[in-house]
Amino acid sequence: MFHWRADILPGVSAAFTDAQAGNLALHVGDDPAAVHMRRERLEHSIGLASRSLRFMNQVHGTTVALMDAKTPAPEADAMVSRGLPLAVMVADCIPVLLAGESGAGPVLAAVHAGRPGIAQGVIPAAVDTMASLGATRIRAWLGPSICGACYEVPAALRDEVAAAVPATRSTTSWGTPALDLPAGARSQLEAAGVEVEYTGGCTLETETLYSYRRNPTTGRFAGLLWCHD
Repeated sequence: MFHWRADILPGVSAAFTDAQAGNLALHVGDDPAAVHMRRERLEHSIGLASRSLRFMNQVHGTTVALMDAKTPAPEADAMVSRGLPLAVMVADCIPVLLAGESGAGPVLAAVHAGRPGIAQGVIPAAVDTMASLGATRIRAWLGPSICGACYEVPAALRDEVAAAVPATRSTTSWGTPALDLPAGARSQLEAAGVEVEYTGGCTLETETLYSYRRNPTTGRFAGLLWCHD
């Protein structure tokens, strides 16, 4: 069920699911009851109560939502909380999980970082929001996403994104223009003083992960971040 899972800070765990967990998205034409059942099964497997994980309505923007116990699912591409469990769904974009320490306890963030988000700075915006809550010693985990050797784009689009985030400039394994989103995300995190602890593999090349480039009708896997005793 998990592509990767680890305790990342004292009392804080992170995980990236795989296709064994099933589709976790409500916006891809799946049966909503089945999706909620999978989410509840996932929550149970990591020791959370039903409906504990906070999900976003992801729109490829830069909005960062501050979450509390009463906040409904926001239209955003990043969430920050003081310990509330968070989830981000992807199928080629990068699921970015961040955790930092503060005097009031852990500060968590989950970011949906696709091409528009990387170019427009959704990751630095999430880090800034964490810092505004007093977070220090922030660490990041980049989950599986399409890699720079596979993410082919038109040359003009590569130039546009690379003008904003130079580290994204790449070439496919067959010699055409490409974008390396993980490299771009890592460069933004390092510029913000955030240590990257883990980077996942390529979704397009990994059959056990969902990939929109491989199958446009695919589901979504998730990055999860939660506190525990």
